[in-house]
Amino acid sequence: MPSKRTTLPLAAAAVAVAAALVFVVAKEPHYEVRPGAQSGNAHCGRIKENAPSKLAGHPKHATEMAGVALWGDSNILLRCGVDPIRPTTDPCFTADGVDWVIDTARSSETKKVIITYGRIPATEVTVTHSLKAPDEVLVELSALIAPIEQTTPCIQSG
Repeated sequence: MPSKRTTLPLAAAAVAVAAALVFVVAKEPHYEVRPGAQSGNAHCGRIKENAPSKLAGHPKHATEMAGVALWGDSNILLRCGVDPIRPTTDPCFTADGVDWVIDTARSSETKKVIITYGRIPATEVTVTHSLKAPDEVLVELSALIAPIEQTTPCIQSG
């Protein structure tokens, strides 16, 4: 049977380790994010792997979810492999050769949800808190999206 001299320091050490773990877990950001249905697509793996370590001044966070990249305190969320959108009356624009559509139904004054158009798998980017950044974000992310073949433009010319 261990003496009280040995048991007391071990118990104190166990309590200290448990308290440190609770602190780390409590400080670790938890995000309610679901990967897209096609997030296992090779393009999504390439996009996640090549996503910049910093975007619009926000550091990238590690995530184990396929096709998901996250910067800041969920300031910028990329989900590759989401369902492609159908023709829409929502605003469409091109950033560095990639067509994007603003999902007006899911966007607000503090959040913009923007989805690629005419590419499979589709990629969704949500930008919150710093709304001056969507243009900068999309220009940088468009280079990752461009290798996915565009089958339909969102703005028909002519």
